[in-house]
Amino acid sequence: MTIAIEYEAEKKLELPFETIIREIVLAALDYEECPYEAEINVILTDNEAIRVMNKEYRGLDAPTDVLSFPLVDYNVPSDFNHVEDAVEDYFNPETGELMLGDIVISVDKVEGQAESYGHSQTRELAFLVAHSMLHLLGYDHMEEGERAEMERRQDAILESRGYVR
Repeated sequence: MTIAIEYEAEKKLELPFETIIREIVLAALDYEECPYEAEINVILTDNEAIRVMNKEYRGLDAPTDVLSFPLVDYNVPSDFNHVEDAVEDYFNPETGELMLGDIVISVDKVEGQAESYGHSQTRELAFLVAHSMLHLLGYDHMEEGERAEMERRQDAILESRGYVR
């Protein structure tokens, strides 16, 4: 399992961010029953850097809390049946790991949203990682039914590791 974490923000989160990220990534993979060793990249950055990415990739010129860049195409979320048909597209040839994608998180948003929602920065970071992991596993929240299903899964992942409001 490769969980690469890069900290690019000047502002430091005063919490064990690497531990939280790794724990939630593994919890999401367990919950979704991913049958492969996986590779995930996580970048912790600031509002300005994520604003630039949000503008470039989503056409929205504003900072956001988290961006997800999935590398696997799913017909059905967390359905891995097709990935071995395209090994060269989905697996790292050096490690054999399934390359799920990248997560980019704004540490400024972690701090601000934790305060706004009245919970800890630890819980906010865990939530953003769980949310983004579900995107990397094919889930979305464009429609009400999808949103409700994603929220149910996020809550289950967080609760499985004791991250509650």
